[in-house]
Amino acid sequence: MGVHKNLKRVIACLLSVSVLNPIPLQADDIDADISPTECKDSGVLSGKMISDIPWNALYPIKIAGVPVINKGKAPREASKKPVCLCEDNLGLPTPGVTNSLWEPARIVELVRSPGCFMSLAGAEIGISDKRNQGTPGQNSPSARQLGMWHYHYYAYPLLLMLEIWFPGRCSDGYMDFDLMYMSELDPTWYDDELSFFTTPEAVLFTNPGALAACIPDALATAAGQPIQELFWCMGNWGTMYPFTGNTLEKGDLAANTSQVGTKAIASMHRRGLARLTMGDDSLCRPILFPTIPKPQYKMSMFYPIAETQDTHWIGEATVNWGMWRNTPTEQDAVYILWRWQDCCNSML
Repeated sequence: MGVHKNLKRVIACLLSVSVLNPIPLQADDIDADISPTECKDSGVLSGKMISDIPWNALYPIKIAGVPVINKGKAPREASKKPVCLCEDNLGLPTPGVTNSLWEPARIVELVRSPGCFMSLAGAEIGISDKRNQGTPGQNSPSARQLGMWHYHYYAYPLLLMLEIWFPGRCSDGYMDFDLMYMSELDPTWYDDELSFFTTPEAVLFTNPGALAACIPDALATAAGQPIQELFWCMGNWGTMYPFTGNTLEKGDLAANTSQVGTKAIASMHRRGLARLTMGDDSLCRPILFPTIPKPQYKMSMFYPIAETQDTHWIGEATVNWGMWRNTPTEQDAVYILWRWQDCCNSML
């Protein structure tokens, strides 16, 4: 579906739910001097989709379990099967060989101004209530204020769009650039307490014991990749819960927007809009997975300063990849979400 059709869909959606009034942040959490920012074009549908992508992040590429290009690192949970067996459209078992690689599959866009779609060429939709305006927060000896970002979640099957890879069953159904979700229409994204009603398990993971368990995840991420079982942790970025756009300002745009973006991905898994594509169980089709499988994902900043050489794991310290990507005039960000894809390609 083209960009213009997607934009029309968004506008129609907004008009149909105009009665919704998302719960805003409390007044104490919003900077009274915030003014709407210019909505810029991030260039995801320009020549930057070639020049600003870290193509080395595709590796390793495996066919029949054998690395064709043995660079990079696959998740520990990735399938190691050389051959596979899946049902065809008639329900008959069909043999195949496994294909595996890192796929640039999604875009997560973090913006302060509601209705700003940087990935849709900077299109703006009139959601101008100042109470819903996001903020990068403040961090000073006299004040510590929550930062808040809205998110937009896009399908971005770049390999399919460029006709490079993934024939047949290896597609998850999204064949083109498409807007999948926007947080402006989600009241739970604005309020930590309201979010509890959609994620009641948060009470189990916001206590000192659960937070202390995140230390091994931070160490594992620094040494290699995150621990899937500690799904409530984000390594060096903090804790996953609550699933809201709020984050404590740490003076690091890369860490804050990555943290909020990861919460967005986790919420997509909870809603069934993101699925497990890693491991033996996902060879025939992506499956529902209610918590975020962190080793399945890597991220690369696309805007404002692109990562063109490599990606980073969820929870990886920004000193390794992003601390210097802060710019005085930019507080919004766009990330490419790379997804490990284990797939059974039919031999018939």
